[in-house]
Amino acid sequence: MAVAQSVPGPLRVWLMAIRPPTLSAAVAPVVVGAALADRDEVFAAGPAAAALFGALALQVGANLANDVADFRRGADSEGRLGPVRVTQQGLLSQRQVLAGSVVAFVLAAVAGVYLTAVAGWPVIAIGVTSIAAAVAYTAGPWPYGYRGLGEPFVFLFFGVVAVVGTYFVQAEEVSGDAVAAALPVALTVTAILVVNNVRDIDTDRAAGKRTLAVLLGRRLARVQFVIVVAAAYLGLGGLWTLDGFSARVLLPWLSVPLAISPLRAVLRRVDGPSLNGALRDTARLHLVFGVLLAAGVAL
Repeated sequence: MAVAQSVPGPLRVWLMAIRPPTLSAAVAPVVVGAALADRDEVFAAGPAAAALFGALALQVGANLANDVADFRRGADSEGRLGPVRVTQQGLLSQRQVLAGSVVAFVLAAVAGVYLTAVAGWPVIAIGVTSIAAAVAYTAGPWPYGYRGLGEPFVFLFFGVVAVVGTYFVQAEEVSGDAVAAALPVALTVTAILVVNNVRDIDTDRAAGKRTLAVLLGRRLARVQFVIVVAAAYLGLGGLWTLDGFSARVLLPWLSVPLAISPLRAVLRRVDGPSLNGALRDTARLHLVFGVLLAAGVAL
């Protein structure tokens, strides 16, 4: 006797497409950039809120564009270990998902128009390059995520640019302190991608997606994850030595217990559920790390 499979409703399907657990990648850098602005007495609620809105819209747009691009290139196959991808499962059409990504990028551009009025033309450069980086990760004629460059681009755009850009739209200048504080945050957001690529190493290799994990192999990719996470915490010590920062920037060390579970999973497990859990745990670590760093900067 056939058992009917339940089909998720439209809201649930779009939430699956948007991937809410990944949105912390957009939140943490903005929180740190806003905290730096508050420390320097240039905090502005409007630009900070617009930066957060724009960052979230960029993340959503990138997720949706990635959903379609990976499906078209064969990276999202029946054998993938990650969560459901709506295009691959036929829950949404390619046209629907692409339309969603366009809406998300338009919303990011609307935030950019406001921020340009506030902070000037450099915001246009930040916005255009950020959208291009989000799309080109897996789409376009030269998807850098398929050529082992995902981690450097995520480090730069979803880490350094996100923190420094948030600070810039409030202070209307770039400071060395903003760049320095961005580096540990950039490392923790990069760790999210490393987990993702370790999980997908077999299906990515089969699809010709040459991520850094595929190029390194599973053992070295695991080592890479350990190094990236450790470097984020060690970077806090370097931050403390700089003028303008106190020992309170070491507050993110309180998040070390949250790093234990994903480290164990990445080092020991190869099954989808464990590594999906590690991905969620790493995203949570990134958010908590960023919030604690923001508190240490602002206090």
